[in-house]
Amino acid sequence: MRAVAQRVSQASVAVDGEVVGQITGPGLMVLVGATHTDTVEQAATLARKLWTLRILEGEKSCSDLGAPLLVISQFTLYGDARKGRRPTWQAAAPGTIAEPLVDAVVKELRELGAEVATGVFGAQMSVDLTNEGPFTVVVEV
Repeated sequence: MRAVAQRVSQASVAVDGEVVGQITGPGLMVLVGATHTDTVEQAATLARKLWTLRILEGEKSCSDLGAPLLVISQFTLYGDARKGRRPTWQAAAPGTIAEPLVDAVVKELRELGAEVATGVFGAQMSVDLTNEGPFTVVVEV
């Protein structure tokens, strides 16, 4: 699994103009993608990594501060644009595989005690955020 985590002071996601998930205060906005061979165990590992990733102010983690996370599914994290001008999406898992894995990340984060907001799987979403730092990191498990 692959994630892009951004340190934010606020973030929200809207579908058809309606906000469906948002966080305020220091926290992480996380895009999560899955490939064909990813497992629920990897989803749990990714969740634990995100919860304890020390990228907030003062090298703190969400677990240290009780900071919220906004988790959004993002199949394009597995896009490949090395050849030509049009990316391919062959490495991205289809929805039947990816959706339960993204849900497993969210479930594990909540079980760890995290406040988690989400987008809507497969929807056309508009994401608004204030990246602090800016600080963005790619996490793979």
